[in-house]
Amino acid sequence: MRLLLMSDTHLPKRAKELPVQLLAELPRADVVFHAGDWVDTATLDLLESHSRRLVGVYGNNDGPALRARLPEVAYAELGGLRFGAVHETGSAQGREARCAARHPDLDVLVFGHSHIPWDTTAAGGLRLLNPGSPTDRRRQPHCTYMTARVDEGALTDVVLHRLPPRS
Repeated sequence: MRLLLMSDTHLPKRAKELPVQLLAELPRADVVFHAGDWVDTATLDLLESHSRRLVGVYGNNDGPALRARLPEVAYAELGGLRFGAVHETGSAQGREARCAARHPDLDVLVFGHSHIPWDTTAAGGLRLLNPGSPTDRRRQPHCTYMTARVDEGALTDVVLHRLPPRS
């Protein structure tokens, strides 16, 4: 099962549209995760209509229209793994222990907010993934997103994709 992970798209404030490279991943993905800060409902509509399955949450920059359609925390069981998605996890210091305590029944937590890619594993085994942002790199060298696979109950092939600079 192929996964596509993104967060913090901030359309149309940070970019006018999603990058072509990211959009090209949609038909290849069995499940698409978006960890919040969509900003516009058009992006949600686009991903809903072009994804086989979408797991999304609202973020701190998402208004009432998005909050009415999305949960704060989303859950999905995929190939024997228990996934969760949330926008904010707090500061980087202590993140693994804090998230493991808040989400003891998960195997993988996809999160956003910082625009900083993150891939760590908490002491109890919870894998934390932040795909960064495909449209707003902030202080990072590149805009990013992630892909991964679920294979026989294991998360494999986690790849951080760096996008070329926008023209």
